[in-house]
Amino acid sequence: MSQDKIQTFLREIPKMRDDLPYSPEVLGKLFAQTGASSMASLEDVGKTLGRDQGLTTRILRLANSAYYGLQSEVVSVSRAAAVLGMHEIRNIVLTLGVNGLTSGYAMPDDFDLAEYWRHQFYVAMIAREISRVTEVGKPDNMFTAGLLHDIGKLIIALRRPEDWVAIRELAEEEGLPDVEAEDEYWGLDHAVIGALVLKSWDLPPALVEPVNWHHTPELSPGHSNEATVVCLADCAAHAVDEDGEYFSSRLESLCPDLEMALDEVMEVAEELAESKDIEQFVRLLA
Repeated sequence: MSQDKIQTFLREIPKMRDDLPYSPEVLGKLFAQTGASSMASLEDVGKTLGRDQGLTTRILRLANSAYYGLQSEVVSVSRAAAVLGMHEIRNIVLTLGVNGLTSGYAMPDDFDLAEYWRHQFYVAMIAREISRVTEVGKPDNMFTAGLLHDIGKLIIALRRPEDWVAIRELAEEEGLPDVEAEDEYWGLDHAVIGALVLKSWDLPPALVEPVNWHHTPELSPGHSNEATVVCLADCAAHAVDEDGEYFSSRLESLCPDLEMALDEVMEVAEELAESKDIEQFVRLLA
């Protein structure tokens, strides 16, 4: 793989801010207003999101969907934030942003967008539960990091579909997990690409870094424990959905880092795999 081609791809990534279905400044301001030290009110958040009427409409459509099961309809973003919580509104906005990226590109025929979102949501749920049990990271942040952890795979499929196909073929031919096939193909993996995208969106390090290091949490300079939560959740989800020694081996090596037993992690993952929330979430984005 030509290094020039890789560098060209990496230089394109920050420009994907312009592909968001709303103003790129929205995310930065939203996270500033909903951070732990922020004094912003629900009305302030409503005003930030309300400047984009299209975004407001989409937020309210999702907030009032069967997935959330609200007893009465919410008619403003500030009311939706009050009922669902700030973190849920952030997740809705992020999900709309990621899903909106897919509208302007032709994806490879073999890329299953519904399965992509199923895995993201499944990992997010496991990561949140592991965070609650271990008290590592904030459960809401771990859910969001899980929801975004494979955005790099989506970006490769959108912006470099031929390379995505070549990586998948390499993985299948050599029996490699995706992350190792990516590294062999062009010397970096989807976690790095995803983190570059999220950083360009002005997301905080508490979310960017667990995504960046979710395959090598031991190398994370400042968020190793949080990256381990996402890595463990990802491996557990794969272990439930797929047969293979790679993820089982990774689970065995990771569990001691969070002082969890392998059986405990798998029990969490298997229980959440039966959740109806996963399919409802996927249908929500269809």
